[in-house]
Amino acid sequence: MEFEGFMRKKKVLAILPVSIGGRLTMSSIIDGYRQNNCNVTVYDELFDNNLKEVLEKKYSQILGYDYSGLKIKIDNGLEIPSVNYFSDDLRSKTSGPYWEKYLPYLEDSDNYTFYWDKVLTSYETFKNIHYLPHFVNFDVYKDLGVEPEFDIMFAGRLDTEYRLSFFEELVLKLPHLKIAWYAIEKHREDAKKRAKYPEIIDLCYQGFIDNEKDMAYAINKAKMVFNINAQGISSLNYRTFQTVACRRLMISDYRDELALFEGNMPFYEDFSDLTFKIENYLDDNKAYDRVVNECYDIAYQSHNSKSCTKYMLNVVK
Repeated sequence: MEFEGFMRKKKVLAILPVSIGGRLTMSSIIDGYRQNNCNVTVYDELFDNNLKEVLEKKYSQILGYDYSGLKIKIDNGLEIPSVNYFSDDLRSKTSGPYWEKYLPYLEDSDNYTFYWDKVLTSYETFKNIHYLPHFVNFDVYKDLGVEPEFDIMFAGRLDTEYRLSFFEELVLKLPHLKIAWYAIEKHREDAKKRAKYPEIIDLCYQGFIDNEKDMAYAINKAKMVFNINAQGISSLNYRTFQTVACRRLMISDYRDELALFEGNMPFYEDFSDLTFKIENYLDDNKAYDRVVNECYDIAYQSHNSKSCTKYMLNVVK
């Protein structure tokens, strides 16, 4: 029976995209497929160059982030379902420079779209579009038992004047706290050129992260993470779920989908509110632990990779 079960495994081709956010998101999706007993072949668009050879094998579906999988399916005439997870606006270049070419294919009955933003999902009428918030692999994102080195962590671009000035002001307002910032090198250089206080950028910059293990460790090294959600209308980004899975405190800007955490996740309305809540949660261990544990329990139940990818598999079958 074990041999028969192995033979019945779904053979899935998963596309690991170039974008860092996409690679992290896809890693949890790939993990979830494997947790559901799928045989997953990964093609890495950043490092692999043997796509023709990979496509010679037979697959039951192709899985991608944004349009990455759908593009390969269409360009190569693959006659298998595509499963497309979007955490970028599917009608915008944020989901790829070729979005206008491939958008119409989402109408086809054998192409399945899973969309992370509830409001954006409600705007679409594709036959096979489904709302699915972010989720993570709790075997990777977890409390590693390390002593935090930083008080606060932020990961992402400082690519707008609002984000950059907000970050600089936060460091200046809380000079007694250690703040870590993670981004790719070119975004560090860009922020330094535009910053009023470029020394702040160098002080906080801790490098960039493109894999689950290192991201989990970085989150563990901080007591809390704050978010400035950039994409979507109502949604929470991937960092939200990574953080709560690591049993660290997340403070988010306000989003409607904070309701996923049943009122337990703190949010900030403006800069003063954020600094007030940072200092209060750092001073109140009891309140900190309560929030961390309540958010963890909710995410573990509803936003884990095995359960969420099982839902995807059930939809596509």
